[in-house]
Order: sequence, then structure tokens, then C-alpha cells
Amino acid sequence: MNRKKTCMTVLAMVIVMIAIGSVSANAAPTVPIPKMNFNIDGATSNGDYVSSIKMLIMLTILTMLPGFIIMMTSFTRIIVSFSFLKGALGAQQSIPNQVLIGLALFLTIFIMAPVYNDINEVAFKPLMEEKITTEKAFEEGAKPLREFMLKQTRQKDLSLFMEIGKMGEEVTKENVPLYVVVPAFAISELKTAFQIGFLIYIPFIVIDMVVASVLMSMGMFMLPPVLISMPFKLLLFVMVDGWYLVVRSLILSFS
Repeated sequence: MNRKKTCMTVLAMVIVMIAIGSVSANAAPTVPIPKMNFNIDGATSNGDYVSSIKMLIMLTILTMLPGFIIMMTSFTRIIVSFSFLKGALGAQQSIPNQVLIGLALFLTIFIMAPVYNDINEVAFKPLMEEKITTEKAFEEGAKPLREFMLKQTRQKDLSLFMEIGKMGEEVTKENVPLYVVVPAFAISELKTAFQIGFLIYIPFIVIDMVVASVLMSMGMFMLPPVLISMPFKLLLFVMVDGWYLVVRSLILSFS
């Protein structure tokens, strides 16, 4: 008897659930899943050819954007200086590369903000308002970036690429092509970063030499000096507020 009641109860629950499901299915309209199409058709006019070429150029620029960020901004000097700092401290495993890259990226945004604002005013906004063409926007947007790079580029480095490229006397700083400015700016940034790295290394080398001399005088030849000197390096770096000094020096070096 109890088994019969149990079976009837289960059957009733199944019928109720099926009924509720059918009502819900009828009440709620089915939402169609959107379908996206990406078609590649043959061009029928010159305008289609021009649009396709512009799209290809934009995709190429987006692909090369990380290279532009590295080579045409303050990122190179900052990240190379951080790399020297990491090596001088002997903290190769203690400071993750992602942290240094993130800090360098946000410092780059901070330093390059005035340049980006100028590009936005003279190129991006007029282009969005359809006041200028795409070619004119690229031309106007390159001017603030060229001015920033030339300000940080040594004349010797710029002259090197102008001589190799056989630029005439009619080419001046105002109209020098970007493909000449960018490599000159890059090697100037590397030289400056190496100079900063040399200054960073000096106090930590002194600590290494003192620790190594003390260990040798005590006959502890098997004990690595780096193991003993690292706490003293960290203590010195914290006492002088090293991150403040390094970041401040890097930012002011672009002013």
C-alpha cells in the first residue's frame, strides 16, 4: 500500500513538472541567437579598393602598436632602467617582470599624457568630426610625437641616420621623416638608460666589494657574497626611499 502511494506521488510530481515546463515554454518567447556574417566579396568600384586598403593599413597599425609603444615613447628608458635596478639589487627572482612592466607602462602614460592630449586635439577629434581626412589626421598627429622624440634625441644620433639616409640640406628637424627620427630616438633612449643604470649600480657595487672583502678576511671563501650583501642593499634602498628617487629622476629626465 505504501509502495503504491509512493509511486502515485512521484507520478503526480512528474506530471506537474512537465505541465509547468510546457507553460513556461509557451509563455516565454524564444530569443533567436544572433548570427554574424563576415563576407569577402570582390570590389566593384575604386571606392571599394580604397576602403579595403585603408582597413588593411589600420589592421597593420594595430598589429604593430606594441612596437610603437616601445620605440616611440618613454617606455624604453623606463623599463631598461628598471632592469638595471633589478640587477643591481640582485633581486632577479624577487621582483616579478610583470610588476616592472606594469609600472613602466603607467609611468609612460603619465609622461606621454601631454603628447596624447595634443594628438587628440589636432588629429583625433577633427577626424571624428569629419573636418579632416585620415591622411591629414596622421600628418597632424605625428607632429606632437615627432616634437617629443626630437627633444629627447641627441643631435649626433639624428645626424647619423640623416647621413646614412643621404638626406639633403632641405631636410630639417621640422620635416625630418619619422623613419629617421624613431631609430635615432631609440638609440638615444638606450644610451640615457645605460647612463642611469651606471649611476644606479655604483652604491650597490660598493656594498658588494665591502662584503666580499670582509668575507675574504674572515676566510669564508665558500659563502657567496651576494647572499650577505643583498639584505644590506635592500636596507640602503629602503632607507633612501629608492623607488621615490628612481621614479622621480626618470620623470624629471623627460622634462
